[in-house]
Amino acid sequence: MEDDAEVVVQNKQVIFKDYIINNGSLKASNMAVTCDATIRLELPNNEDGLILTKNLYLSCDPYMKNRMLESMQGKFNDSFQFALGSPVRGFGVAKVLDSSHSKFTKGDLIWGPINWEEYSLIKDTQALIKIHYTDDVPLSYYTGILGMTGLTAYVGFYDICSPKKGDTVFVSAASGAIGQLVGQFAKLHGCYVVGSAGSDEKVDLLMNKFGFDEAFNYNKEEDLSATLKRYFPNGIDIYFENVGGKMLDGVLPNMRLHGRIAACGMISQSNLDKPEGINNLVFLIYKRIRMEGFQVSDYFHSYPKFTEMILPLIKEGKITYVEDIVEGLENAPSALVGLFTGNNIGKQVVVISHE
Repeated sequence: MEDDAEVVVQNKQVIFKDYIINNGSLKASNMAVTCDATIRLELPNNEDGLILTKNLYLSCDPYMKNRMLESMQGKFNDSFQFALGSPVRGFGVAKVLDSSHSKFTKGDLIWGPINWEEYSLIKDTQALIKIHYTDDVPLSYYTGILGMTGLTAYVGFYDICSPKKGDTVFVSAASGAIGQLVGQFAKLHGCYVVGSAGSDEKVDLLMNKFGFDEAFNYNKEEDLSATLKRYFPNGIDIYFENVGGKMLDGVLPNMRLHGRIAACGMISQSNLDKPEGINNLVFLIYKRIRMEGFQVSDYFHSYPKFTEMILPLIKEGKITYVEDIVEGLENAPSALVGLFTGNNIGKQVVVISHE
């Protein structure tokens, strides 16, 4: 048995400190970085089904803000909401330091929901997925293209939108972690693809790195419906919805008959005290549009099929993927906040440790 001084270590954490009031802006002050906690780097005796992890990479995702809203308390199950005084929780990559679980062994790499902290003792391992890792791809990719982000893009585009070759596809927030993948999936499927983004730099990225047919800076467009008519004179078959609000309102009149909309996110509404209303919903009826919201957690059974498709595309260079890397757990709160002000280009990743 090692000496306690060697076994017990400081465990830096990001703690959920204050609710976001009235759907206001997420601030770094809603979280607190603390070194007060300690953790014992060995498993308790005589208790099976546990794993001890060293956490390596964290994924910053817009949905995390909803888990901090005071207005959301009591509207979802308890596991959805962050508990005040407890670590923030999101998707990430970790290394197993020790295990009494039959599914995991020491040295395994995993991805799934983990606490924002340096080390974790995990009892609920149901949602964790073992990584069959090779050096062909960066390990950080399992926070994104090979993790929840990639699966979301895959499910939303292929399962929800049912694409056909030659379809016209519009992707909002197209330079983000999910949008960049949806656009590339659509191009590989033989579709015409247009994306929107919030800066000229991001528009250039869409056109010259991700291979979109067209792209525009929505901040420079006064009439989004007219803009979309310009890019889609014959209408939109598929809209991958990441923005909501005025963007959705502009899209609806420009959809084609029997168009499909995958509602993945509505980030434009995240910092509004009162969400914007949609005036053009009648086009759902007139144009027989199918609009479906989805949660990727309902589709984890599709992960093996997804990786079978995506890994060869990555290795053959047929998919381009951009990460925005921030070093250090202490910088995680500001990295998460930056999602809502457009600071990131590509997938926002926080590195806790390089192993």
